[in-house]
Amino acid sequence: MRRYQLYLIKEKVAIHYNGRERLFYNLFSDHTKTDDEQLKRILQKQVDFITLPISKWMIENQLYADLQQNKSFQLKEGVFYIDNGNLSKASLTVEENYLSIEADGYYDAESIFFEIIRKHEPSFLAIDVENGRFGWLKPIKERNFV
Repeated sequence: MRRYQLYLIKEKVAIHYNGRERLFYNLFSDHTKTDDEQLKRILQKQVDFITLPISKWMIENQLYADLQQNKSFQLKEGVFYIDNGNLSKASLTVEENYLSIEADGYYDAESIFFEIIRKHEPSFLAIDVENGRFGWLKPIKERNFV
């Protein structure tokens, strides 16, 4: 099973740290794994500083609008599901500060969620702490001024 947390990173922070995404991964990984309460509070302040709150209403409306024609889509108790039989399954939950995706099988079910989110928000960072994977849903473009 793959588990992703998607954080909406402030645009200026995302541009500044473009190419150094491992620093974000380390921060979120340490925040998730630590048992030290004092360290957890410090890391939470850092996470709060670089992330934006997620508009649950906006994300849910975008997901529903884009998925309602998909036959493998279901919405149950605020959780979005895509089930392609035995091939792939994914669920998406909208939390206050991040999106949570759990997926099994091939990557096509979770990719549907990623594509919808990528279209609407430019600076979401996906992190799979358990498997050490991370990356932008939509790569940050550096602005070169001449």
